[in-house]
Amino acid sequence: MKRLALPAILSSLLLASCTTGDLGRPRPNYFSDQLAPAIGDWTARFSGEASSWFHLTDDEKQLRARAWRLVMPAYELNVFEREVSSLFHARVLPAQAQSGSISDYHRGLVSGSFASQASRYNRLAEDANADRALLAPFRANAIRVVNADRARLRTLDASPRVPADSREPAQARVIENEGLILWVCDRLGFRLSSYRYALDNLVVEMPSREAVRAERAIMGLEAEIGLVCKLPLIGVFGGKSGSEGAPQPDRPVVYKG
Repeated sequence: MKRLALPAILSSLLLASCTTGDLGRPRPNYFSDQLAPAIGDWTARFSGEASSWFHLTDDEKQLRARAWRLVMPAYELNVFEREVSSLFHARVLPAQAQSGSISDYHRGLVSGSFASQASRYNRLAEDANADRALLAPFRANAIRVVNADRARLRTLDASPRVPADSREPAQARVIENEGLILWVCDRLGFRLSSYRYALDNLVVEMPSREAVRAERAIMGLEAEIGLVCKLPLIGVFGGKSGSEGAPQPDRPVVYKG
């Protein structure tokens, strides 16, 4: 409860200061760019999570930017939900507090303003295809980050010229990076389940031949998720890569936004 007290207050500040830019990411502003990450770093340290003071590499910055769209909810958000969701990305709120209801996306489809049932199926297919298009660039980015982290750890172990006080932040950054990749995979699995739930319930409520297109889009997304989430990670987060490597409930997802 103590950890959530400060973030709950800060959510109102973020609500007032943050607007949405391209791909659902917040537009650059002081709160999202500087204040929220600083608060997220503090809350991570307070809860005993890994947190590095090292500067982010270009690939690490890009990985975090690409992860934004993939860890946000798939359904339409109102302003408050959108800004609270952004607090997860900044580490101000714990990732485990994100919605675990796979019915949210379906509820958005049936309650939204659509011309016909075909429009709902088309929206589902478009969302799944849009997600799929983001995964290949994210995977390439993640591979570069993991390879750089392997070089980081090799140098850390082999070079006597690296000062002792650089060891902990270096290891923490590797944990942050791997935790981010695992978190993305965890949320992709949730997103895939949300799409399947929506498709099944749409077919029951409003059968349509458009369901075939939506199902194919979801299958394509599932195949792409498999490629992303079977990357050979280093294993510093305490698990293997792939579906078996999703963060366990008692293991907080850690990264630096």
